[in-house]
Amino acid sequence: MDSIELFERAATRAAAAGRGVRPEQLALPTPCAEWGVAALLEHMASGPVYLLDAIGVDSSGAVAWPSDEIVQLCVAALRVPGTLDRRCMSPGGFEWSVAEAAAGTAMDQLVHTWDLGVATGASTAMDPQLAEAIVAMFVPQMPEVGRQAGFVGPEIAVGPDASAQDRLLGAMGRDPRR
Repeated sequence: MDSIELFERAATRAAAAGRGVRPEQLALPTPCAEWGVAALLEHMASGPVYLLDAIGVDSSGAVAWPSDEIVQLCVAALRVPGTLDRRCMSPGGFEWSVAEAAAGTAMDQLVHTWDLGVATGASTAMDPQLAEAIVAMFVPQMPEVGRQAGFVGPEIAVGPDASAQDRLLGAMGRDPRR
């Protein structure tokens, strides 16, 4: 699965989950200790905007997240030849390719969709193929980078036969048994 497909699948599911949040759920706590549901949604909305900015597309006129339109705007921009090879700054403060940025944003959207599901009582099931691809691409290196930067919590141990979803969640400091 390439980084565009990773982003599209994760962000489309994230947008759908975001649209499912009811106003009375906005103040609920999430597994992200510093964010309630409203702040988590704001963070999730920043993912597509970050990608558009990294690509050099003006995001000021983009349809607000959670919409499939902004996801498709990102996907179309990512498919422009040469875009994935461009360089940009990561949220962790290091340079990486736009392809890596798209995959990293997919990971962020996937994990935070789970956080949103835990907080609101919605589904917490991840697309198994998407979870497996993200685990293969980012675990164990990226969570350690995130821990050093201060935005990923301590790893939660999971069993050796754990699913890709549980391995990803544990690596990202979440207890998959929630």
